[in-house]
Amino acid sequence: MTAAPDIDDFLDMLAAERGAAANTLVAYRRDLESAQDVVPLLADADADDLSALGPAWADLAPSTVARRCSALRQYYGFLVEEGHRRDDPSGALPRPRIRRPLPRLLSRQQVDAMFAQAEADAEDDAPNAVRTLTLLEMLYGSGLRATELVSLPLNAVPRDAPLLTITGKGGQQRMVPVSTRARTALSRWLKLRPQGSKFVFPSRKGAKAGHLSRIRLFQLLRELAEKSGVPPTAVSPHVLRHAFATHLLEGGADLRVLQTLLGHADIATTQIYTHVDSARLIELVNARHPLGAGRPRPLAPDANPD
Repeated sequence: MTAAPDIDDFLDMLAAERGAAANTLVAYRRDLESAQDVVPLLADADADDLSALGPAWADLAPSTVARRCSALRQYYGFLVEEGHRRDDPSGALPRPRIRRPLPRLLSRQQVDAMFAQAEADAEDDAPNAVRTLTLLEMLYGSGLRATELVSLPLNAVPRDAPLLTITGKGGQQRMVPVSTRARTALSRWLKLRPQGSKFVFPSRKGAKAGHLSRIRLFQLLRELAEKSGVPPTAVSPHVLRHAFATHLLEGGADLRVLQTLLGHADIATTQIYTHVDSARLIELVNARHPLGAGRPRPLAPDANPD
């Protein structure tokens, strides 16, 4: 049997072979080390050892337990591939039953209010205001993840084509259309942004310091929401990504197209948005089905119209 690869070896593999992002690696390390606190010899654990995790994690949320178990299953798969183990004991891991939460949503009226405020703030071409308007346009208009947006390199923005080349989770690239409004805001911002940085949205600390942080993006959106009369706690970069997907689906977008735009590896992830179409489906049934409300029922063959 080979020497046991440690957690660092596993994380190195995720980074090199799967292109895992830094935040993902931090999360995997945290989850695996939490399991190691209960089962110290994690790499050599058997099913009996892993059965101790259920009671140890009994007070945790099912979603947290599910995430930790996912990390462990991948870790044991790695150990088998590396030849350290012949068996995979992950079948003994807890199997919590979870319901995927529905995304928080913004109404179109709330989105409109935020845009009206952002446009008013940017009327005099103040750089910070134009930047906020551009961030809002690209989050809601293209459905970008927060990390994808703040780390957008300048060379990903073509001069003529209305498309961005986005590198998403796992290093996967996709083409994302940019609306006419977003292109207009982006053009305004590119004329005002600090020069010398390779990022579209440089950090305030200087051109060479990096890009705008996700935390700052979050703060900017909440400040804008408060000025717009929208509850700040209801707004985040991810909520605007949800709004993009929800409102696009309501407008008749195909689920497969939406999957591509959002960069989801599995369409099951995209299907979370189908719940928003329930009202439209009910309206369709009522309007088009023979037994729908407001449509006359056909008479039975022997019915007397009198």
